[in-house]
Parts: sequence; C-alpha cells; structure tokens
Amino acid sequence: MMSLRLRLSLTLGAAFALIWALAAAWMLSDLRNQMMFSLDQRLVASARMVAGLMEQLPPVPSKGEGTHFSAEQLNIPGGMACQVSSLRGEILARSHTDPQQTLEAEKLGFHDQMIDGAPWRSFTLARGDLRITTADRQIEREALNMSILLAASVPVGVALLGCLCLLWLGIGQGLAPLNRMRDALMRRSADSLEPLQIQPLPSELQPLLETQNQLLQRIGKTIERERRLTGDAAHELRSPLTAIKTHLQVARMTDGSARDQSLARAEEGADRMHRTLEQLLLLARVEGSLSFDDGVQCNAEQVAKLAIQDAASGDRQRIRFQAPGKVSAAPVQMPAVLSIAALRNLLDNALRHTPADKAVELSLETTGNRVQFVVRDHGPGIAEEDLQHLTQRFWRNGQSTGCGLGLAIVQAIVQRCGCTLLFDSRPDGLRVELTMPLQPV
Repeated sequence: MMSLRLRLSLTLGAAFALIWALAAAWMLSDLRNQMMFSLDQRLVASARMVAGLMEQLPPVPSKGEGTHFSAEQLNIPGGMACQVSSLRGEILARSHTDPQQTLEAEKLGFHDQMIDGAPWRSFTLARGDLRITTADRQIEREALNMSILLAASVPVGVALLGCLCLLWLGIGQGLAPLNRMRDALMRRSADSLEPLQIQPLPSELQPLLETQNQLLQRIGKTIERERRLTGDAAHELRSPLTAIKTHLQVARMTDGSARDQSLARAEEGADRMHRTLEQLLLLARVEGSLSFDDGVQCNAEQVAKLAIQDAASGDRQRIRFQAPGKVSAAPVQMPAVLSIAALRNLLDNALRHTPADKAVELSLETTGNRVQFVVRDHGPGIAEEDLQHLTQRFWRNGQSTGCGLGLAIVQAIVQRCGCTLLFDSRPDGLRVELTMPLQPV
C-alpha cells in the first residue's frame, strides 16, 4: 500500500512538473522566436551597414564578377556572407568564397534558400542600382539556438528538482502531526481507553483527535456498562437460582402438600429468573446498536392498546384507558416494538404498586408532532429524594417485587428514540409522563 506522503508527493509533483513544463515550453518557444528575430535583425543591420560602406568606397566596376572584399573590410560578422549585385544580376562584390554558389538576390527582404545543398537565411536590400544581400547558415542558427535553449533549460531543470525536493520535505513536515498521532496510538496498550493528548496539533486534525477521543470514551462507557450489567445480572440471578435449588432439595426430601408447595415456589423462582433474563436481553439490545425497525408502524392509540394487551400478571383488566375523542392517526416515529415495550413496562410497574382493588389509569394526548402518554397508579408513591434512582438498574424500594429493570429499559428507550420521561410523585400515587415523537403528516 502506497504511503500517504508518497501519494501526495507523486500527485502534487506531477501537477507541479506539468505546470513547470508548460511554462518552460512557453518560455523557450518565446526565447527561440526572439532569438530568430534578433538574428534576422542582424542581417538587416549588416545589409544597411554594407550599403553605407559601398557609398563611401570607390565605384565598383560593372564587370565586378569575382571582386571580393574581406569580412573585416565590410565589417561583416563572422559566419555571415555578403554579396553586392547589380539590378541586372551581375555580382559586383562578395565578402566570401564559401559558398561558391551565388546568393539569390531577386527577391527583396527575407528569403530561405538552398545553397550548395545547405539551407541559408538571406536578406536583400535595394540601394540605388545595387542590391546588397546578407545571409547566414540555418545550421549555425540552430546550433546557436540549441546552445541558448540548453543554457536556459539547465536552471529550469535544477529549480524544478529543487522544488520537488522541497515539496517532499514540506509534505513530510506537514504530515508530522499525523505521524505523532499514529505513534501515540501504537505506544498505547490494547486495553487503554484514556483520551489522546497531542499538542500542538493543526486545526485540520483537531476534529480527528476529538472524534478519536469520543470513540474511546464511548468504548469505555460500553465496556463499563457491560461490566456493570454482568455484575448486576450475576448478583440478581444468584438469589432465584439459590431459591430454586433450595426448594427442589426440599421437594426431594418431602411428600404431599409440602412437596407441591416447594415445587410451586421453585416454579415461581424460575419464572422470575426468566423475566429477569428477558429484561436483561431487551436492555442490552436497546443500549446496543441493534436495529428494531421491522417495518411495522403504529399510531398512538394502537401503541396504547398493544401495551395494555401485553401487561403482565393477567391484570390488564385493571387498566383503565381514557382515549380522547380525536386522536392523531400519524404513526409514532420510533420502532413499534420499543414504543410498546416502554409503555408496557410503565404499566407493569404501576400494576405492581397499585392495590388489587384499584385501577391504573392510562391516558394520551397529541400535541403537534408529539404524543404524551400518562400512566397513573394509586400506590403509596415514592419519596422525592428517591425519584432520581427510579431508572437505575436493579434499584428497588422496600415495597417492590420486581427485578428493577423495567424503568431502566424505559430510560434507555427514551434516550435512544428522542423521547421524554417525567415522574411526578403525589400522595395518592405516582404519575409518569412519557412523550414520543410522531411522524409528520
């Protein structure tokens, strides 16, 4: 797997080299055009200079074929040829013997021609009855152009390599905080859940560090919750298991009604342990990341009726449901199994603390996009200082016969699904308000 530093270096280096190459090509092309223009201007300047010298020299005989002037006499730069001819094409003077072939002077201005099999660049100037033609070899032009281009390319190449090296070092320096974070994680033990402390850290990596610390915090809470659940479960299940074992031992040693009574109590202990295990599994699922969405949707009245139907101990007939005349048909915006379980646990708790000759009242009211269920029992109530303990796992007051998980499950559902839960203890009983969100219509 390619490292992030190498990947960034290759990507940015390729883009950087491409931009430099385009800029260099543009610069070298412009440099070549400027150099060719300068060489052409040198031909023009030489032709004009020769024209001025010819006006100062004695007249050249019309039969001037073969007359030669040295390049020094005409001030012609080295490597350049010069030819003076008449309007009739007679060669009056030449500053060279190479090439042997005469320069074409019929066309004025610049002209590319082949002389002795080699390309030449010439310029012809008309001055009176004379035509002055200057020329130089294209091969010499290209050689000069190549040497200039090479001289200009070397600094560009060196600068590009230097920039790529600086880019590699800069990316490495920029990734140093990320490497520090990696090293800090590698140095930690597998069971360490302490937050990472890395300073200084760029602002771009600060969200990553905060997210990592939040993940460690959630993992720590999950592990602590599981440890507490395991410890509480072991403690709560030990009592019914011991009672079941004791009753079975008594049943083995007795006969008649004592035996039947011991077996009945052992069965009651098994039922209690079964309910406790079911509540523990539901609590673990609610607090975990398991999905409860089975596609079933229920409105508020259906949730109330199904919760009453699932109420425990066969006491559902003691629940008095007061439904308003008009109830919103919008489905509850949470899994139906969770909404029913939350309301059912509230009803079970109310039935457990209400005398057998009194009823538990259930009412609902829809306001906007929320529905409020109110469960009211007629028990002895609960002390004000104990209200904060109602949703704790396995917490029970002295008069409770439950396993202490029902309201803890309700609290977990409330936190998971965006509901609200309020307790109001009164002298004639406990009043619980459970508010659930409704889907927008």
